[in-house]
Amino acid sequence: MSKIKDVLRLKLDAKLSHQQIATALKISKGVVAKYVGLAAAAGFDWTTVSNLDETSLSQRLLARPERPTGFAVPDYGRIHQELRRKGVTLMLLWEEYQAEYASQTTWRYTQFCEHYRKFSKTLKRSMRQIHRAGEKLFIDFAGPTLGLIDGSRVHIFVATMGASSYTFACATPRETTVDWIESTVKALTFMGGVPQLVVPDNARAMIADPDRYEPRSNDTVLDFARHYGTSILPARPYCPQDKGKVEVAVQIVERWIMACLRHQRFENVYEVNDAIMPLLKRLNERPFQKLPGSRASLFATIDKPALQPLPTQRYEIAHFKTVKVHIDYHIEIDLHRYSVPHALVGQEMQARITGTTVELLHRGQRVASHPRDSRARRFSTVTAHMPAAHRAHMEWTPQRLISWGASIGPGAAAVVTRLLEEHKHPEHGYRACLGLLSLSKRYGKARLEAGCILALQIGACQYRHVRDILANNRDQTSSSDAGEWVSPEHANVRGARYYQ
Repeated sequence: MSKIKDVLRLKLDAKLSHQQIATALKISKGVVAKYVGLAAAAGFDWTTVSNLDETSLSQRLLARPERPTGFAVPDYGRIHQELRRKGVTLMLLWEEYQAEYASQTTWRYTQFCEHYRKFSKTLKRSMRQIHRAGEKLFIDFAGPTLGLIDGSRVHIFVATMGASSYTFACATPRETTVDWIESTVKALTFMGGVPQLVVPDNARAMIADPDRYEPRSNDTVLDFARHYGTSILPARPYCPQDKGKVEVAVQIVERWIMACLRHQRFENVYEVNDAIMPLLKRLNERPFQKLPGSRASLFATIDKPALQPLPTQRYEIAHFKTVKVHIDYHIEIDLHRYSVPHALVGQEMQARITGTTVELLHRGQRVASHPRDSRARRFSTVTAHMPAAHRAHMEWTPQRLISWGASIGPGAAAVVTRLLEEHKHPEHGYRACLGLLSLSKRYGKARLEAGCILALQIGACQYRHVRDILANNRDQTSSSDAGEWVSPEHANVRGARYYQ
């Protein structure tokens, strides 16, 4: 506790000695002599001292007289802005200061830094943080809302760059995950680039697990970040100082945009956004009060050059769902089934679902992609996903079987045609045709052709009849000449052309 006034009271008013004052106040005689000497030099008597409080008295006695320094004074506002650029340090700015004022007396580095720190303390608390150029985009929703004619309310999304405070705002119907993502996409388009980090609040629509030390964003948010090559860094729960930039930006948007629109009536969100854009342009072009330039000019010189380029394609909202591959190597989404490689039967996969596409991911790798189909109880199947046996079965057609038989001979082709004609649906005759044609592996094509000709002559064209003919060697004992056989033509035989 300062005792300057007590020392002077006892000396000037009570007329005590230095020793008596030192003993009474439990201080040294040197301290008493110092304060008495300062008062005498300042010409203070007890009347003057009694009218001053302890703080004012201390300042008037101990303050150093200001003397003209003669040193060149740098532009501290510009220095404060330059420090936001990557790689810019006070040492570099001091060297530039020395070069700029080489013909004048300049401060040494220590004095330069000290004067800059004094200047920085005169700025707002939010300006004390050093935000690197193009590093962070802070996003949040304003608390107040705007009303529509139908009685509903629209919410105002706000985004601001850390270094330049360049601000974006738009209206959304709600504050769902889709609203957060769509608004952030608009903000990135407005900025014309992508920052290194996006700093949101701990909203449930964005952050699946708002842990203080290891927060986890939801799958859609992470997919958005991968698309734009940025990262999501949520603020700590209940720590608004982590996103002070956007807290101030929200306040400014409420004052300079929402307040200006309070008397207007809007029918929908689109009209609100149309009204916001000119006010937003005016806000960003307003000059700073204590710093040179405006948000727009500062963004153009600092943040804009440091942003990453936007991807060629705009992000499309994607939802994720964990699915299991059925035994028919298909997964089901909204009652429609999509195929995956058959080797993944029984595995759990992650489906990435957009408005136009269904992508299937296994351990982070895409294994299948299909156009989204809204038809229920239908299948979207890629042939390459099927097992070899299934592909072969799918490739069976009447024309293919007839052509296979024709490669053996006209008799075999006629028997295959007869087998297919006997059934209302040709598929019912596929197995018999395959069994018939497989006899060529055991007996050879020549004997199978002869057996088919004999079967046609006797009117027994079933698979088992041809098989028995060959097994009993009747094709070798028959007097019929296979080369002279001609396929019968009558109204009941449709022929191979029918299946083309």
